[in-house]
Amino acid sequence: MLARLSIRDIVLIERLDIEFSRGLAVLTGETGAGKSILLDAFALALGGRGDAGLVRHGVEQGQVTATFDVPKGHPAAEILSENGLDDTGEMILRRVQLADGRTRAFINDQSISVQTLKAVGAALVEIHGQHDERALVDASTHRQLLDAFAGLEKEVTALATLWDIRRTANNALDVHRASMERAAREADYLRHASDELKALRPREGEETELAERRTTMMQGEKIASDLREAQEAVGGNHSPVPALAAAVRRLERRAANSPALVEPAVKAIDIAINALEEADQHLSAALIAADFDPAELERIEERLFALRAASRKYSTPVEGLAALAAKYASDVALIDAGADQLKKLEAAAAEADQRFGAAAAKLSAARTKSAEKLNKAVNAELAPLKLERAKFMVQVETDANAPGPQGIDRVEFWVQTNPGTKPGPMMKVASGGELSRFLLALKVVLSDRGSAPTLVFDEIDTGVGGAVADAIGARLARLAGKVQVMAVTHAPQVAARASHHLLISKDAMDKGKRVATRVNALAADHRREEIARMLAGAEITAEARAAADRLLRAATA
Repeated sequence: MLARLSIRDIVLIERLDIEFSRGLAVLTGETGAGKSILLDAFALALGGRGDAGLVRHGVEQGQVTATFDVPKGHPAAEILSENGLDDTGEMILRRVQLADGRTRAFINDQSISVQTLKAVGAALVEIHGQHDERALVDASTHRQLLDAFAGLEKEVTALATLWDIRRTANNALDVHRASMERAAREADYLRHASDELKALRPREGEETELAERRTTMMQGEKIASDLREAQEAVGGNHSPVPALAAAVRRLERRAANSPALVEPAVKAIDIAINALEEADQHLSAALIAADFDPAELERIEERLFALRAASRKYSTPVEGLAALAAKYASDVALIDAGADQLKKLEAAAAEADQRFGAAAAKLSAARTKSAEKLNKAVNAELAPLKLERAKFMVQVETDANAPGPQGIDRVEFWVQTNPGTKPGPMMKVASGGELSRFLLALKVVLSDRGSAPTLVFDEIDTGVGGAVADAIGARLARLAGKVQVMAVTHAPQVAARASHHLLISKDAMDKGKRVATRVNALAADHRREEIARMLAGAEITAEARAAADRLLRAATA
């Protein structure tokens, strides 16, 4: 519910703060006092179209802030959650209008898009009158309103679930059928390719593994001759080891005569002999490691050739052959076993279609039945509103061939303004004054079902007389027992029904150099005076005051 409206630097408004309470609040004032500007500013805060002309002359920007108390679970709170915004229970909508035409939007001081602000605003407030694009005239909301009146929300939610199941089942069937058709067109090729790749048995990483092994073997072949030559020099026929060993033995026999001369040389030669023998061992091991089977190298090269040939043939990297083989095998299996799966999917889709169709038909029948009740309830409200010759009707057009998440019905509110005339959509057939009264009758019947928590009626009583204005006031007061209602009115009968009366006036400022719009809450005596003015005009008479008293007493009776 709207708790406060704050306006800064909007045309004719320098600073304005309005507190609102439950019940019916009326805004009255003389023509030109600024009621339209006030509603334009309010619509701006709710996501309405921006206009540089709204900014007060001489300033760079204006802004409007609307504060609401929003219970948890309200659609507006859900919109905040969907957009990642904080929900504190108090929702502050703020719109900044710049003098260059640009606007900025905020909720709880978090910057948002105007589209998000508009969605939240539509969930919080309906403005009926010159801002009818936000009201019941939007035919896309009529089905939802009929469902709310009939209490069919659970059935609609259940039907939406069946719609999702149906869509999933049919999508699975379509995908499988398309796969089978594609596979069938390529059946011969697929079988040949699948058999060939199955025989080839490619493995992931096989090409890299084989290439590395081949490189190692080819490098070993080149180095083996050098290794053999080195081994021949170290331990073969030309090895110095035998000669060195004989020299050591001779020196050892002379060691007793000259140990100081012989022993260092013997020790050094021993080290050399050991080093040569160790080198011989390493060379032998290297030759064993470098040794390879030429037949194995040939097998590796043939395998690489076969893999790369298949890669070129199927335009697929060697690394992708294993996955391609699995895909072709799957496609062949689909051809062989797809018929059985197709039957299962067709049965599942048919069952989902049947369940959705039955639930949609049942919901459609409930809507048709509820439409008659809504017709009767709304038409009962029309006579006191001077629409006794008019007729309201809910058009429910059912088309089982055009299903959707909410069923098979297209719902639209139609009216017939006079007997013998052609009925049609409410927005097209009803005049401005008639439309406002039709909407009021609808809102009274729908009460708090399918309604925003705050309703604003802009001069809904235009062009009607005293009895009709009194009927309008009575219905606005009834409606205010369920939701918060604000009405801009020129009818004293409507003003008398209010629980909260705000007077809009235009005051001269700076010795008459400029004017500003003011809004003041009226106490009892001032209320009577304002209602008397509405009755009498410029000159308020005693008779007008007495008539105002009678209206106020009748309103509270």
